[in-house]
Amino acid sequence: MKHPLLCSRGPTPARAARLAPLARSSRRRFHTLGALVLLSLIAAPVLAQQDFSAVQIKATKIGGSLYALEGQGRMIGALVGPDGVFMVDSQFAPLTERIVAAIKQLTDRPIKFLVNTHQHGDHTGGNENFAKLGVTILARDELRARFSQPPAGGRGSAPPAGALPTMTYRSPLTFYMNGDEVRLIPVPTAHTDGDTMIRFKVADALMTGDFYRSIQYPNIDRNNGGSLKGMIDGLQMVVDEATPTTKIIPGHGPIVDESAVVAHRALLIAARDKVTGLIKQGMTLEQIVAAKPLAEIGAKVSEPGTTGDRFIGQLYAELGGK
Repeated sequence: MKHPLLCSRGPTPARAARLAPLARSSRRRFHTLGALVLLSLIAAPVLAQQDFSAVQIKATKIGGSLYALEGQGRMIGALVGPDGVFMVDSQFAPLTERIVAAIKQLTDRPIKFLVNTHQHGDHTGGNENFAKLGVTILARDELRARFSQPPAGGRGSAPPAGALPTMTYRSPLTFYMNGDEVRLIPVPTAHTDGDTMIRFKVADALMTGDFYRSIQYPNIDRNNGGSLKGMIDGLQMVVDEATPTTKIIPGHGPIVDESAVVAHRALLIAARDKVTGLIKQGMTLEQIVAAKPLAEIGAKVSEPGTTGDRFIGQLYAELGGK
């Protein structure tokens, strides 16, 4: 006997007319979701095609013995001195030699430690190279666990074993080096579920990785454990840890003070509330994007590019949009 569904000849003309708007709405939602997913997926092949030949590493003294190194748009930290070098993030693998050369202009002491603020390749791509130089790599337990597996979404393969952190932590960890007190502070489920911010007490600086960026809209990497609540809570952790004179070094963008983080957190909350209201009105993701809910509250966002639509899609998913 054939299954009755396989025997169906389709809906009557009247029923087809009633179903047509639903089908069009479903197709629109599918296409919008597909476009937003593509925005998140396209980064991997683009990174693989990047030309690093013209990249120069610029060192800026932050305070005490701490320097910020800027290369391909991401920030590296280097605390230098007689105890050796403590680094924050490793950027892309092709830049390792230039990063090492820039550090050698600051000190003749070896690089001892490297902490990853989160798992993304633009902050961890050089891990294996630095490990081969004898550098001890540190990160959250959660980061190592995710790093040990192929990337979320089935794109690419797991990093080589040499790129994995060899020391991990769940609670805050403190180093005393080069006359400074360096605290590694876990930030749960924010940009990812393996974020760490680094507090340099004497230099009066905080490095955040990508859960705070001073350009573009927030990026909640839900595929790797990030969450809206964690982002809001993490930004409050920065504000609580900072003082009015603290230099906050984001994963992307210029160095700022705590007032910029306060404003960024307020933007995130305002965007959450705006999108929540539109979802309650029954609007689809496509309709919310078209309504441009960030137009007013995001007027001061620098270099937004396409990150606004990505952010709306993330909020829609976090807030239970259907």
